[in-house]
Amino acid sequence: MSKVWFITGTSKGFGREWAEAALERGDRVAGTARDLATLDALAKQYPDTFLPLRLDVTDRDGDFAAVRRAAEHFGRLNVVVNNAGYGHFGTIEELTEAEVRAQLETNLFGALWVTQAALPILREQGSGHIIQVSSIGGVSAFPGIGAYHASKWGLEGFSQALAGEVAPFGIHVTIVEPGGFSTDWAGPSAVRSAELPAYEAFWAADRERRTGMQRGNPSSTSPAILKIVDAEQPPLRVFLGRTPLSTIEADYASRLATWREWQDVAVAAHGED
Repeated sequence: MSKVWFITGTSKGFGREWAEAALERGDRVAGTARDLATLDALAKQYPDTFLPLRLDVTDRDGDFAAVRRAAEHFGRLNVVVNNAGYGHFGTIEELTEAEVRAQLETNLFGALWVTQAALPILREQGSGHIIQVSSIGGVSAFPGIGAYHASKWGLEGFSQALAGEVAPFGIHVTIVEPGGFSTDWAGPSAVRSAELPAYEAFWAADRERRTGMQRGNPSSTSPAILKIVDAEQPPLRVFLGRTPLSTIEADYASRLATWREWQDVAVAAHGED
């Protein structure tokens, strides 16, 4: 049976690729974007199976209304994809309060509100699959994008808790963790803090490093996503791309080594039984 998808951030990037892949195989998709005109081509090509919705995910009431409209329009929801988000570049010292709040409102709270809106519908159905688009930056952290990491680590935390809460209702949760891909994440969609002179050398090195990065093709992720949503027992977490696993293996090995080195201190802090 064909699936009904609700995908945020469908104007470009992963959201657009996955919407097109779902529609091409005969599924139905409710896709959201802040600028509805960016969805015109999909609406024209798939007039009966694509529902365009204008949505800014930071609007909690709007999230609930959009999810409800999609479910009413198609009669059910099978896959909910929280994809809307952007990258913010700025060292911790450079970040303004408004910048940090905006990053969290979109990447963290937007996904939380859409998830909350979908859960009563999925519970009543006794089935459903929530796809949370995180990042390798949701399990590791790199200098210069601390606000982004805060949003994705928060997303990962509530999503792992959510998976345990909703499994008895037949609802699956998958956290997708892409590595570097040729999306607009670091380009036009990104926001950058005003640079402080003290970090001039850091940013020069960072720009040089990013220039030479090998990035994946977003369209190549579509078969992977379709395989994940079609799986009888989908994974809680899954990487996309060649590099995340080796990066995280090294990161976690370092963490374990540090924890073991300081285990005597940890045990002593427990106190006497």
